[in-house]
Amino acid sequence: MGKIFEYFGFIFYFFSNEHDPIHVHVKHGSEECIFDIILEDAKLVRLDRREKQGAEPMNPKDAAEAVAFINEYWQQIVEKWVSFNVYHQVVKNTKINKRIKGKRGNEDA
Repeated sequence: MGKIFEYFGFIFYFFSNEHDPIHVHVKHGSEECIFDIILEDAKLVRLDRREKQGAEPMNPKDAAEAVAFINEYWQQIVEKWVSFNVYHQVVKNTKINKRIKGKRGNEDA
């Protein structure tokens, strides 16, 4: 498992040798889900949320907070995903201590 971000109790991570589409696992306490990052022409067009099998689903408030974070940091998440899963490089965990401001949309699931 490659932990890539920590944000106010949220853990964002990948597993090694992941499959397409680019996605990030998000854990907050006992809750967990996965966000597929859908890109077109190198731009984020949407996030698709799916539940992780065997994990407690993420409540709507926490899911909205995760969406806001991903909307803010999607480029770094994609870069880390490619480094970790394509180039098999070690990626650095980054702790974010500044709250995300603004809208929490752009999720279809």
